[in-house]
Amino acid sequence: MSQAHGEGARPFVGIGIAVLTVSDSRDEQTDTSGRLLVERLVSAGHRLADKVIVPDDVYQIRATVSRWIADPEVNAVITTGGTGVTGRDGTPEAIRPLLDKVLDGFGEMFRSISYADIKTSTLQSRALAGVANATYVFCVPGSSGACATAWDELIAAQLDYRTRPCNLVELMPRLKEK
Repeated sequence: MSQAHGEGARPFVGIGIAVLTVSDSRDEQTDTSGRLLVERLVSAGHRLADKVIVPDDVYQIRATVSRWIADPEVNAVITTGGTGVTGRDGTPEAIRPLLDKVLDGFGEMFRSISYADIKTSTLQSRALAGVANATYVFCVPGSSGACATAWDELIAAQLDYRTRPCNLVELMPRLKEK
């Protein structure tokens, strides 16, 4: 997973992560994607700050994420669902106005990695990441496979302080610099 855990490795630093499932049809029993993300982040040693399911509604998505980015106990948010191209998919539209900075490489890398599994269907993904009020926000598609790819291949290493040459956790103290 991480690039450097050998001699001279830094200690793991757990952070608070909130998970938002965006769906008109899922509930806690059927939310396999949200459950997968929670299991992965807790297994990695992070703390689940909160978990919520909201319908595909731009304002409910934005309200939930706005509350979390205002909470100093939440260091990262992962949303699952609502990143497609149908009329009800609005997660990127809900999140983008909240972002102070967009991490363009996240969506690019996610689609590149996904291509190996789903070929050109990956172009339908509008996966997005950025920083909002010193909180990392990752928006990934709603399938369990997409969530596993996003966590296992990208997010886990970047939210691991031990990852070298650099990671997002080590930048957290500097996110509010002016």
